[in-house]
Amino acid sequence: MKITTKKLSDTKVELKVALDATDLKKAKSEALKQLAEQVKVQGFRKGKAPASVVEKQIAPNELSGKTIDVAVHSTLPDALAEKQLPVIAVEKVNVTKYVPEEAAEYTAVAEILPDVKLGDFKKLKAKMAKTEPSTKDVEEIVDNILNAYAEKKVAKKAAALGDEVIIDFVGKKDGEAFPGGSAKDYHLSLGSGQFIPGFEDGIVGHSAGDKFDLELTFPKDYPEKSLAGQKTVFEVLVKQVNEVIKPKADDELAKKCGNFKTMADLKADIKKNLEAQNRHQAIERYRDDLVKELVEKSKVSAPEILVQDQLRFIKEDVVRNAASQGMSFEDYLKRAGQTPDEWEKTARALAEDRVKASLVLQILAREQKIEATDEEVELKIAELKDVYQKSKEALANLKKPEVQKDIRNRLVIDKTLDFLVEANNGAEVAKNKAGTKKTKK
Repeated sequence: MKITTKKLSDTKVELKVALDATDLKKAKSEALKQLAEQVKVQGFRKGKAPASVVEKQIAPNELSGKTIDVAVHSTLPDALAEKQLPVIAVEKVNVTKYVPEEAAEYTAVAEILPDVKLGDFKKLKAKMAKTEPSTKDVEEIVDNILNAYAEKKVAKKAAALGDEVIIDFVGKKDGEAFPGGSAKDYHLSLGSGQFIPGFEDGIVGHSAGDKFDLELTFPKDYPEKSLAGQKTVFEVLVKQVNEVIKPKADDELAKKCGNFKTMADLKADIKKNLEAQNRHQAIERYRDDLVKELVEKSKVSAPEILVQDQLRFIKEDVVRNAASQGMSFEDYLKRAGQTPDEWEKTARALAEDRVKASLVLQILAREQKIEATDEEVELKIAELKDVYQKSKEALANLKKPEVQKDIRNRLVIDKTLDFLVEANNGAEVAKNKAGTKKTKK
C-alpha cells in the first residue's frame, strides 16, 4: 500500500491510496468470508463452505464489488494512522482504478483538525467588571420587598404613577388587532415600565370607567420586527384603580423578612448576596471575553463538520425554546423578523466562534498539560447522580463511557478557563474565589 496526501485547506486533506496484488488478495479472502455467510452451498452449513467453493457460487461482478469495498474499508484506517492525521470524519471516497487481483487506487477526502497557532494568552486586555453593588441596586431590592408587603385599596380617584390599575386593552395596527397586543383584567403597576413608552403615562389621570385610545409608536429596536417603529392605537378601558400603600422601610419590616434585627442588617445581607451574584456573572463574562480575545490573537480555522454540529445544536435549542412558548421554528423566525437565510448566517457565525473557542482551549490545555484526574471525574459523576437521582435514564447514561469521556473533557475545559483567568488576573480572581466560598458557607 502506497499513500500520498494533498492538503486541500486548513481543515481538509485528500489521501491517494494505491493497493497492490497482495492487498487485493487479502481483501478478496475477507470478501469471500463475508459472502459465505449469505450463500447457501449444498452439502455445507451456511458460512462453512471453503472459499474456493463459495467463489464458484458468486457472480464475478458481485465478488469484485465486494472485494474493492472490503479493500477500501480495511486499508483506509491504516492509511490515516500512518500519516498521523487528526481526522474528524471522512467525507467521501472515490475508487479511481481497479484491476481485479492486480491493482487498485482510491482517493479519500477527510475533515481534519486544523493546525492552531496559539496567541500569547498572558497578555490579554480584557478586564473583569466591578462586583460591588451600588446603593441604588440595594434600594431597588428593598423597594421590591416594600411592594411585596404593600396593601392595595380601591381608590375613587384618577390613576397616578405608583398606583395599580386593572384594564382591558386591544392593540391595533392599520385598524387590525395584532397578536399579543390584547388582554382583559390586566393588573398594571403604573411606572413599572412593563409596556412601551407612553402607554403607562397615557393612563395616568384616568379614572375607573374611562375608555380612551392611546396612539403610540413602537420603538425601532422592538424585538418583534413586525411592530418595530410602527404606529399603533391601543383601545383602553380602565376598570379599577388601586392605591398601593407601602410599609415603612424600618426595623419591623426587616424582622418580617428573616433573621434580621434591623433594616441595616437586611440591607447588608442584600448587598452581600448581590455581590456574590455580580462576582459569579463577572467571572463568567471575563472568561468569555478572554477566550474571544485569545481566538482573535490565534490562528485557527473551524472545520465545517464541527460547524454543522454546532448549527444543529443551536437550532435544536431555538426549536425547543419556541415550542415551550407554543411556537414553531417558522413562527419564531417571523416574530424575529428573519428569513431562514438570515437566521442561518447569524447562527453560522455563532457556531464558528464556538468551534474556534473550543479548539483554542483544547490546544491551551494540551500545551499546559491540564488534565482531569480520575478522582475529579468520579466526584463530578457523584454530584450528577445526586442531581439526577429521580431519572433512571440519566443515571444509566452516566455509566456510558462516552458520557464519562464528555464529563472529563468538560472538566478539562473548565480548568483551562480557570487557568486562563488566573494567568491574566490572578490576584483579583483569587479574591473573588475566596469571596464565593465564604458566601457558599
